[in-house]
Amino acid sequence: MQKESSPLFAADIITDLKRQFAFLSGGRGEDGSPVIIFPEFPSFCEIGDQEFRNVLTYLTSIPSLSAAGVGFIVVIDRRKDRWTCLKGTLLRISGWFPANLRLVLVLRPSAILQRTLSDVFFKLTRDDFKVPVIMLSSLTDLHSYIERSQLTQELGGTQYYCHKTWISHRTDLESFAALVKRMAERLQVFGRELAETELPNNLLTASNLLTAQTSRKDSFKEELTGALSQGRKLLEHIREPVRRDPDSCLNPDQLENLATVHRLLSQLNESSTAFDEFWIQHQNKLDLCFKLCQFEHNFQQQATATMNAFSDIGISPAQTEHLLQELTNHEKKACVLDRVRSVIAEGQSLIDSSQNVDDSVAVKCSELQRVRENLTQRLKDKRTMLTQAMELYKRLEMVCKWCDDGIYMLASQPLDKCQSQEGAESALSELECYLETANEKQQWEISTVWLEYENILNNELRHAFEKKASLQEMFERRRVSLKKLAAKQTRPIQPVAPRPESLSSPGIYLSNICISEDSDSRVSCKQVNSDQVDRSSRNPSVSEEEETLAVLRRHVMNELLETERAYVEELMCVLQGYAAEMDNPSMTPLIPAALQNKKDVLFGNMQEIYNFHKRIFLKELETYTDCPELVGRCFLDWMGELQIYEKYCHNKPRSESLWRQCSDCAFFQECQKKLEHKLGLDSYLLKPVQRITKYQLLLKEMIKYSKGRECSVELQAALSSILGILKAVNDSMHLIAITGYEGNLGVLGRLLMQGSFSVWAEHKRGHVKVMELARFKPMQRHLFLHEKALLFCKRREESGEGYEKAPSYSFKQELSMAAIGITEHAKGDSKKFEIWSRSRDEVYTVQVSTKEAKTIWVTEIQKLLTGQLETCKGMDLWFVDK
Repeated sequence: MQKESSPLFAADIITDLKRQFAFLSGGRGEDGSPVIIFPEFPSFCEIGDQEFRNVLTYLTSIPSLSAAGVGFIVVIDRRKDRWTCLKGTLLRISGWFPANLRLVLVLRPSAILQRTLSDVFFKLTRDDFKVPVIMLSSLTDLHSYIERSQLTQELGGTQYYCHKTWISHRTDLESFAALVKRMAERLQVFGRELAETELPNNLLTASNLLTAQTSRKDSFKEELTGALSQGRKLLEHIREPVRRDPDSCLNPDQLENLATVHRLLSQLNESSTAFDEFWIQHQNKLDLCFKLCQFEHNFQQQATATMNAFSDIGISPAQTEHLLQELTNHEKKACVLDRVRSVIAEGQSLIDSSQNVDDSVAVKCSELQRVRENLTQRLKDKRTMLTQAMELYKRLEMVCKWCDDGIYMLASQPLDKCQSQEGAESALSELECYLETANEKQQWEISTVWLEYENILNNELRHAFEKKASLQEMFERRRVSLKKLAAKQTRPIQPVAPRPESLSSPGIYLSNICISEDSDSRVSCKQVNSDQVDRSSRNPSVSEEEETLAVLRRHVMNELLETERAYVEELMCVLQGYAAEMDNPSMTPLIPAALQNKKDVLFGNMQEIYNFHKRIFLKELETYTDCPELVGRCFLDWMGELQIYEKYCHNKPRSESLWRQCSDCAFFQECQKKLEHKLGLDSYLLKPVQRITKYQLLLKEMIKYSKGRECSVELQAALSSILGILKAVNDSMHLIAITGYEGNLGVLGRLLMQGSFSVWAEHKRGHVKVMELARFKPMQRHLFLHEKALLFCKRREESGEGYEKAPSYSFKQELSMAAIGITEHAKGDSKKFEIWSRSRDEVYTVQVSTKEAKTIWVTEIQKLLTGQLETCKGMDLWFVDK
């Protein structure tokens, strides 16, 4: 027996059904077997095989699976026919029946001759029929197998049957089922479109979107109402026999039809209710978005106006003081911040009044709150900057005055008298006395000023202090020359002294700074010609800018070495003052039970880190003291050993948890007291994390002062390697937070990328329940992209403190990179892309926060898939949609 692969519907074979050579009356046997009746049909032999198969296939597909599983009973009425026709009917049925055939009951021909022939030939040909056949002589015999209530009136039963009505019910029922399916699919699509609608950022777009979607909703609701009306009418038609005769009852097939219509109506009602609830939420979201856009616009105007009013720090002490006073007056009025608070209160009220507010709406309100906090902080920072600017201008005034006096002193020295030893000694004494005033009156260095006033130092301010350094170097070169002249006169020197009256007075303003640079980056000869001051001590091939950069590189190198030495000392102090004391018998009574035998947990591999820096890395760094621009080689040579910081960072959550558990114990207090530390142990346990981060900052500074030099390539490579370690540490900290994954993460290959996104999952295989229509919101998933697999995890809420506040990730799904494809551009959003399984039965739509982030993810996945293609050329591989 075979079944057709695609289901048949009454409308498809209605012509064949109308011939009524076989029909399903709705009757049942004693064990519930459905009864198919073959009535008297003289031209049965003329029925084609395909027509015969279509009708039987359709009839056997109507009863429920439980009823069909019992098996069908076929009743063949051939009382007025001949044996030859009866035999042909039996052979056709036994040769092909599309379901489980339990029994064939035959009302044999009633004519004496045909009856006799039937008896004789049936006994002879009985084995030719491959189904159980029982020959019946009369209707009474038939009633002994099937009750009269389950047989039609033509067969002596009491069951009412109208074939025309049966066909009408079947076509109406199947038409209604198809309508419900189409409505469910359209509702699914429309709901997804609504759920994926991005909130507009302006009033006009929000209004137009709401109008368009409301119109589509109303049209769809009209169709839903029409479908419900059609289903109710069908119910009335099926119940018609009972309505006409209350004493009658529906047969099993009619009851099944009734249950089917009820189920379809229930699905439609549930779909309509779910959609109505979702639409109310969606409409409220758009209404709220409209209002948020309106007062967000007002807020931005207020904030922009405020910050524009205080966007500068002034170009003079008087202007800076005036700006500071205006800011003070503005803060006292508090008009802007009051308006901001009222706007946020209005938005929060709108959210509280809506029971079903989408996350994206809450994000908008949070954004307003964040901008308000930023504005408050920016006003506070602006006050700090203006205050610092006042202090800086005072220092700048001192710098300019010192530069003025120094230039005048250099220009006024009688250089012609410096040819003698006595004159050179006198000029040298005057110069050295003046240089001492730089330390007496200005107790700070340029690097100190840059660090202290980093936030407000612009190029002009930096230029002013750099000129002070350039002037000091000029003084130093003059001093060296005068020392040579004072020690020994070798040949006459023809100095040309600049005239004092030709030097401009710089004042304290940046536009009149006393030392300027010409196009060759040399000190301008209009103020001081350093070649004339000391031509013999200066190398003309080295520019002032390069000398300044060399000084800055030395400063960065000094900072690297000083902080490295301090770091090593701090590690040693912790290991000796805390770790070693845990093994001291005299301190054992002070150690709580939770801390005993937990030294490795508390300190991790700090001892390993200390040994590396003390014995190797610090010494290696010191070899680059005189050539700081080459220090990148040191980092590259020892980059492998710096990987030990990953192990320390992995252990940090356990360490911090143990510290919080025992931080108040007497042991830690006693150790801190002995060491005379102001900070607790937890501050020192954080030092390794801070140190590996500090390296990249110092390398960036060194690169900034080494541009254009060959060494910059090595410095950049060192920086990239350090950043790689930091990324690996960060990624691994997320990776170890995954829970619920039963496999080995190590076999998935290197972790390439990870991040949190909105994800829509679509499963196209099988029937999609309408109840799922209520889940239009995306899932929030954290994706981990490995070389061999893509993991989907759910980010859990952060809890605890410090490192324990880091999130955890619950494993949800794993997709092998060898069995997926990617569609770069998803419909409706430039920040979405799709990841799909081999047969596209499962499609995951991923929404990224920015287009740039999407490009990075898509590129990385494409790179992996392309690598697989190159590795497995000639195989049936995946491709990438564009």
